[in-house]
Amino acid sequence: MPIYYFDSSGLVKRYVSEVGSNWVISLTDPAAGNHIYVANIAGVEVPAAINKRVRMGDINAADAATAITNFENDLANQYNVLEVTDQLLKSAAALTSKYKLRAYDAVQLAVALEINSQLLALGMPAAGMPALTLISADDDLNNAAAAEGLNVDNPRNHP
Repeated sequence: MPIYYFDSSGLVKRYVSEVGSNWVISLTDPAAGNHIYVANIAGVEVPAAINKRVRMGDINAADAATAITNFENDLANQYNVLEVTDQLLKSAAALTSKYKLRAYDAVQLAVALEINSQLLALGMPAAGMPALTLISADDDLNNAAAAEGLNVDNPRNHP
């Protein structure tokens, strides 16, 4: 059972057509049987990214509203959502001293590392292997995640 953690830059590709959208759609399709994890901050970041596309003139307001409604439905019904705790915020702050990360990217990485740690504690998968793959279109986040031992994939590598 593949397990993926999506940061918002990867997840938004399911709702707005971009390079990598078809690949993200295939991973997040419930029929694929993949386990999809996200942080609760995606509830802010994804609509913000979609609304930015409206302001840039890339999509119209009606399409954006539909995309946001679809995302909110998936967030409530399909994704495994991890709440950002004070401890995760402390971990994220520490990550900013190690890596070139924006604030929310550091939070995303802290959440991904926590989920990976929980899965490894449950014996998933084989010993010594990352339990999940981080999906992100952010190079700095991907580099930091790889340095922390996570599997990483960038949707832009799947046109």
